[in-house]
Amino acid sequence: MTDLLLENENARRLVKTLGLPIPVPERLARAKGPYEERPLDEKTVLVCGIGGLHAELARILTRAGAHPWVVGTSDAALEPFVGPGEAWARAPRRVEPGEPAEGERVDAIVFDGTGLETPEDLHQLYAFIGPWVRRLNRSGRVVVLGRPAADAKRPVLAATRAGLEGFTRSLAKEIGSNGSIANSVFVEEGADGRLEPLLRFLLSPRSAYISAQPFHVTKAAKGEEAPVTHVLGGKVALVTGAARGIGEATAELLAAEGAHVVCLDRPADDGPTSRVAQRIGGSTLLVDITDVDAPERIAAELKERFGGVDIVVHNAGVTRDKTLARMKPEQWDMAVDINLGAVIRITDRLLSGDVLRPEGRVICLSSVSGIAGNRGQTNYSAGKAGIVGFVRALGPKVAKKGITVNAIAPGFIETRLTDAMPVAIREVARRMAAVGQGGKPEDVGQAILFLATPGAVGLTGQTIRVCGGALVGA
Repeated sequence: MTDLLLENENARRLVKTLGLPIPVPERLARAKGPYEERPLDEKTVLVCGIGGLHAELARILTRAGAHPWVVGTSDAALEPFVGPGEAWARAPRRVEPGEPAEGERVDAIVFDGTGLETPEDLHQLYAFIGPWVRRLNRSGRVVVLGRPAADAKRPVLAATRAGLEGFTRSLAKEIGSNGSIANSVFVEEGADGRLEPLLRFLLSPRSAYISAQPFHVTKAAKGEEAPVTHVLGGKVALVTGAARGIGEATAELLAAEGAHVVCLDRPADDGPTSRVAQRIGGSTLLVDITDVDAPERIAAELKERFGGVDIVVHNAGVTRDKTLARMKPEQWDMAVDINLGAVIRITDRLLSGDVLRPEGRVICLSSVSGIAGNRGQTNYSAGKAGIVGFVRALGPKVAKKGITVNAIAPGFIETRLTDAMPVAIREVARRMAAVGQGGKPEDVGQAILFLATPGAVGLTGQTIRVCGGALVGA
C-alpha cells in the first residue's frame, strides 16, 4: 500500500503529536497457504488463570504444535499437560507467577478465566497477564477465555464474566503497536469440545486483523468432529461479488481448502469473474442479484449443476454515499436492496428449497459502518446493520439442521474503493485501528474461510469485526 506517513516526515510528526499510531506495514504476520496440521509449530504459549479448561487447552495446544509454558507455584500445575505433551512431543514447562526471568519471551498468552466468580477474582488478569505483556513477541496473540455472562444466574457472576470482555478490548488497544492482537472467547457449558478450531484460528497468523472481539462458542448447531487440514474438501461454495477485492480473495482461500467455488457477479463483470473462476478451478454464474428472478435462477443453477450448496458467502455490496438531505430515492433504494434485501431473498430461497445442505454455512458481509454508523452512509449503514439483525435472528432457526449463519464486519480494508478516497480521509482511516494500518482483502477472506469450515460449528448468529481493533465503534 502507498502510505503518506511512511514517505513524509512532517506528516509523521503531526500524527505523532495527535497521538495516532504510525503504521509499520510489515509488522502483521499473515498466513500463507492452506490450513496446516500444526499452525502453532514451535510457538511458545503461556497458559495462566484459574478455570476448568486447562485439560482441554493442553490437548489443543500440544496437538497444534505449541510449547506450553504453564504459570503455577508447583509442578501440580503441569499435570493436565503431561499426557498430551508426551503424545505430541511438547513437554510443558512451569514458570513462576510474577515477573518473567531475563530474556524470557512468548508468542501467545491464553488466560483461562472460566473459574472467576467475583470482581476480586479479576485481579488475576492483572497479576498473570500484566508481567508478560512486554514479553510478547511481535505479532503476538492474547486469548482470554470465560463463560457467557448471559448464562450466569447471579448478578455478581455475570458482572465478573462481563469484565473479561472489557479487559480484552482495552488490552488489544495497548498491544496493537506490536502487531499483536487480543480477543475474548466465551464458551458455553458443555461446548468445551468445540473450542479447538476457534483457538487454533485465533492463535495463528490467519487472525492477523481481528482484535478486540468477543467470540461465543455454543452448542446450538449440530455438527461432527472437524478436520484440521483440507477443511472444505468436497464442499460447494457460492461467493457473490467474486470478481475482485474481498470476493476474489475469499474465492481463492476457499478453493485452496478443497471447495469448488461458484463465482457469482454481474453479467457486466463477465471477464474478471471468469478469470477468477478459471484460476481457482471453479465455476462462473453471472446474475444481477437485484433481478426479481435472481433467487430462483441461483437456486436452480446450484441444484441442477451441483446438487446443492454447502457454503454461501454474501459478499456483493455497493455504496451510494450522500448525506440524507442530499440523497436521491434511487440511491437509498439501491444501497439497501443490494446490501440487505437481496441477501435475505436469496438466503430464503436456498433454505426453502433445501438447496443449502444440512450443516451448511451462511456468511454475510456487514460493516463497521453498520455497527457504529458513518456520516453520509445512512443507506449503507441501515443495510449493513440489518445484516447483523438478520444473522442473529436466523441462526437459531436453522441450528437443528447444523446450519450456521454469521456475519463479518470489515473495518478499513485496502481495496480499489479505498484507494479512490481523498488522501486525508484515507490516512486518518488507516490510523483508526489498534494495529495502525488498514487491512487487506485476504484478512476478511481468512475470517470468512474459518466461518465456512465444519470447525466453526460452535459459532452462529454472531457478527465478527475484522477491523484491526478499531479505536471507535462497538
